[in-house]
Amino acid sequence: MLVDSHCHLNYKGLAEQQNEVLARARARGVTAMLNIATRESEWDDVLAAAEKNDDVWASVGIHPHDADHHPDVDTAKLVERAAHPRVIGIGETGLDYYYDKSDRTRQRDSFRRHIHASQQTGLPIIVHTRDAEADTLALLGEEMARETFPGVIHCFTASDDFARKALDLGLYISISGIVTFKNAADLQATAKWLPQDRLLIETDSPFLAPVPHRGKTGEPAFVADTLAFLADLRGEEKDRLAKATSANFYTLFSKAAP
Repeated sequence: MLVDSHCHLNYKGLAEQQNEVLARARARGVTAMLNIATRESEWDDVLAAAEKNDDVWASVGIHPHDADHHPDVDTAKLVERAAHPRVIGIGETGLDYYYDKSDRTRQRDSFRRHIHASQQTGLPIIVHTRDAEADTLALLGEEMARETFPGVIHCFTASDDFARKALDLGLYISISGIVTFKNAADLQATAKWLPQDRLLIETDSPFLAPVPHRGKTGEPAFVADTLAFLADLRGEEKDRLAKATSANFYTLFSKAAP
């Protein structure tokens, strides 16, 4: 039993062979995948994949890179689309000050609208953060004080301190294939101590293929390789960690729970 808590099945590299990609994931024991939306134009395709496959779920959201281009995607629109029975999360949203592809004020405004949608629906927020730790924590903390909401820091690469503060807010931490990279010593150190009951595993495919697939197009099947590395890193049994992270997924994304 394995769950890929964050993938992009409708992105180039996977969309053209989606059925084969899903078959390879199932063959390696992947029993559920969360297909993530990053712009409004993707929502229908992301939902279609989830409607067609019982083991694929969907999110609705706007990536911070695209905040400039979606001023009309307000909380009400997110809440409306999140009512679909196959939508289990809000996002991917957050702040990206590394690439700065959208105005930072618009990124923050979009992030806040997504959080409000999470608060209204009870669905978890899926948070992207890069070079924006202080603002991400400030905004999450401010909104959490107003009304609590569930969520996950996806593809975690931030600092140890950020991880502890995110956990203090009640959030989950999702580890991607980056943890297998040779230059990921800091992430590996954090991944060792993260509490098992707050840990998720993802591929973020088609990006970030883990060792031993570096340089290839990432796909959900590779979550098995990240799990194996993480279990060895943490000194845990593979099967036990797979069971725990899968249970965590269904605890957080409870709308998908069997």
